[in-house]
Amino acid sequence: MTLVRFISADGTRVEEARGSPGDCLLDLAQAYGQPLEGTCEGQMACSTCHVIVAAEDADKLPPPSEEEEDMLDLAVGATRTSRLACQIMLTGAMESLTVKMPPGARDMRGR
Repeated sequence: MTLVRFISADGTRVEEARGSPGDCLLDLAQAYGQPLEGTCEGQMACSTCHVIVAAEDADKLPPPSEEEEDMLDLAVGATRTSRLACQIMLTGAMESLTVKMPPGARDMRGR
């Protein structure tokens, strides 16, 4: 099991969740009421599931694909540790993961 900490955009609230290996971070976040839309349902056609991974946890993840990086270029408040939650799968090697919600989201699909 992986302990996932979700930090609100303003840093005032921390929610904790437990996920299993193979769980998608976006699905876990939505199950725990986090404000991530995932409008494109994991197709990397939007950035509405953008999260900011804690610096100390960024190396636990495989590097983003070129497609993911392209979508992150459009994300509101993107940082060097920004990722799309739809592209993060929990693994058995991850004991914990901390992610912060961004200050907003932009849906580039014209909605």
